Amino acid sequence: MAGLTENQLRHFEEEGFLMIEELIPQRILDDLIEEYGGVLDSLASELHTAGVIESTYEELPFGERLTAVYRDSGQVHAQYFDFSLPGNANQYTPFWTGPAVFRALTQPDLLDAVESIIGGEITSNPVQHVRIKPPEHLTPADTHNNALLAATPWHQDNGVVRAEADDTDMLTVWFPLLDAPVESGCLQIIPRSHRRELLTHCSGSQGLSVPDAILELESVRPMPMKAGDVLFLHKHTCHGSLSNVSDRIRWSFDIRYNPSHQPTGRGFLPDFVARSRRDPQSELRDPIAWNQSWLDARARLAAQDHDEKFYRWEGDAAVCA
Repeated sequence: MAGLTENQLRHFEEEGFLMIEELIPQRILDDLIEEYGGVLDSLASELHTAGVIESTYEELPFGERLTAVYRDSGQVHAQYFDFSLPGNANQYTPFWTGPAVFRALTQPDLLDAVESIIGGEITSNPVQHVRIKPPEHLTPADTHNNALLAATPWHQDNGVVRAEADDTDMLTVWFPLLDAPVESGCLQIIPRSHRRELLTHCSGSQGLSVPDAILELESVRPMPMKAGDVLFLHKHTCHGSLSNVSDRIRWSFDIRYNPSHQPTGRGFLPDFVARSRRDPQSELRDPIAWNQSWLDARARLAAQDHDEKFYRWEGDAAVCA
């Protein structure tokens, strides 16, 4: 195990974040890009067959093709690529839990770093997403308030899970598949904001957010990153993202891990043991079994007569007025 150095761990503890360059091997990124190319091919074919788009744009590279599909359909198809499910999922809700995604979640170098922070009993938390944000000026105007496309408002990741996980040592791991400079909508953080514990979150058109009035915005730090760099965030570190004002997509993974004996905050979605020093046999090593766990979860959600609620906020706090 390589793991993190004492200086790196000290930086994470004091600042609430840590960026490590080139932690994700290029072969992992290449496999993800190839796999998602197949997902986009299926989506474009379905929309073309249904008469929603006039072309499948198969001659275009991934980013330009996805942008064209979003533009022509006038819709956001983020769920088609995501490796999680909404609380109101039905039997037709799309998602993607392919083997390249599973390999990325269980990549040994990444888990070594995670182990340095939360210990050797590591669960892959189901609060996880792929974010593929096209250039805003090339997408339909009526989708610009969608946080999956536009700037993401300020929030803490502890604030977007149920209260049962408030004592969980949840660790956020964010990495881009392509370079993410400032103009493409990189993350921005507020260093040392993790020292304030959990803040009130308000609901709005772009989801949950911490009001600007209670943040120290003079300390904001943009975090441009190269493909394969990894950003680790404390669960209370306030962060968001900038708008993508470039001419190319911003493509990133937003995943989480927690010690295996602690609640994930979304217990109705499947987690799995990514590493166990005490019981290696408990580790999930089969991407097919992982995919099946999500198929089973979708079936359970579809059979319910109510939506599973992700959040604890009612939006009626005085600071939200």
